[in-house]
Amino acid sequence: MTEPAYVAVDWGTSSFRLWLIDRAGQVLAERRSGEGMLAAAKTSFAAVLQSHLAAVEAPSHLPVLVCGMAGARNGWVEAGYVDTPAPLAAILKQAARVPGETRDIRILPGIAQRDASAPDVMRGEETQLLGAPGLDGASDALVCMPGTHSKWVRVTDGTVVRFSTFMTGELFSVVSRETILSLAVANAEDAEDIASFKAAVKSAYEAPAFAANLLFTARSRQLLFGGTPAAARETLSGTLIGAELAAGLSGALPAAGVTLIASGRLATLYRHAFDALSVTVQPIDADEAVRRGLSMAAAAIWTK
Repeated sequence: MTEPAYVAVDWGTSSFRLWLIDRAGQVLAERRSGEGMLAAAKTSFAAVLQSHLAAVEAPSHLPVLVCGMAGARNGWVEAGYVDTPAPLAAILKQAARVPGETRDIRILPGIAQRDASAPDVMRGEETQLLGAPGLDGASDALVCMPGTHSKWVRVTDGTVVRFSTFMTGELFSVVSRETILSLAVANAEDAEDIASFKAAVKSAYEAPAFAANLLFTARSRQLLFGGTPAAARETLSGTLIGAELAAGLSGALPAAGVTLIASGRLATLYRHAFDALSVTVQPIDADEAVRRGLSMAAAAIWTK
């Protein structure tokens, strides 16, 4: 049986993912849970990690490399930032070690944009950028990274030049659950309405200043002309994503189009959104990118 070499962890705000990795970078075991930073901060980061290490039978000497919100100011140990313009290679050199642990546990830094007119930070996404195939050699790339807090990143010659965060996912959650529009999307279940989604994307992209008005049409259209809860939900989603794309695509577009780093339903939604606008996309699986980034960092830290 292949021997494990290290443990890789992507520790988000509300999610936890762990992989037991061998020397060839192959996954030997995997764990996922909702024990993100917010939950672990109330209990114990060490206890959460140890429970998952025990579940995959990780040897006591095995090192652990972590990226994401465990390194935030309110996380386990603050891992600091690499400032823009940030060479992706610099991430490999600034991992913070967790004190007081017998096991060697390191947390990778985030990236900070210390611009008074556009301050911004990222944690976890920098590791996906590090592990995204082709970015290190690209002379110019525009990267879209969907999520609760979507990131749009300009990468030039392996360096993060600028980036912007959009609270698209979080806004969708709040608007669809905590406002009058929750009535329109009730019982939407898993049904899809791609036509409504694409129409909303185009409307918001063409008139982002009207986004708040376009959101309300999810309810008014349903009341006046009928329509399913799924159509209303896709209108909300498409409007928010369309407004995000209006900002993200406002600059010069590289010849290769947009590099989309995403997985699961978000990857599908954003592919539909870019298709609605006839924008070329280079897709990269986010799970594979973060594992590859963690593997590169582990090799840099522990391979002598």
